Amino acid sequence: MFGMKPAEPCTRTTFFVITTILSLSLFVGCSTLSGDKSGSSHNQQLSAGGDSDPTTIYYDFDDVVVPRELKVRRDATFIFEAAGLKAGLLSLKGRVETTSLIEFFEINMKKDNWRLVSLIKTPSTLMIYHKDSRICVIEIDEDTYYTYTRIWLAPVTGSMSSGLLK
Repeated sequence: MFGMKPAEPCTRTTFFVITTILSLSLFVGCSTLSGDKSGSSHNQQLSAGGDSDPTTIYYDFDDVVVPRELKVRRDATFIFEAAGLKAGLLSLKGRVETTSLIEFFEINMKKDNWRLVSLIKTPSTLMIYHKDSRICVIEIDEDTYYTYTRIWLAPVTGSMSSGLLK
């Protein structure tokens, strides 16, 4: 009818363009996965002092080390950074016994110059640490399958030289 051409050449061209775009997207996507991940929101370092302890890792807080068995729960984590100060909530979960996790933090927080202020053991364990002008609260909850750990890090307002933290 009135000089209409078959649709076949257009279909081949469209198929070629779509295939090329998908192939390039796949190639770029795979190369991004194998590249450097230092730009992620949860930077991982082996340790602050250059040690290469394969059982521990520093996530967002440079002076709070955690066992590698604990993985970040991104949906329950909030980190704030401004003017060189990091604060917020780091949520983790893993298959770790509560008693060994408490022991881990008691040993390693001391190594990073944190001072234990209080340890409260109830069904949930609270560990409160102080360092310079910051405070760190670690909450540990054990469930049937996982142990959940929440690490709050916040600046201290006002004077810390009075009261319990003297």
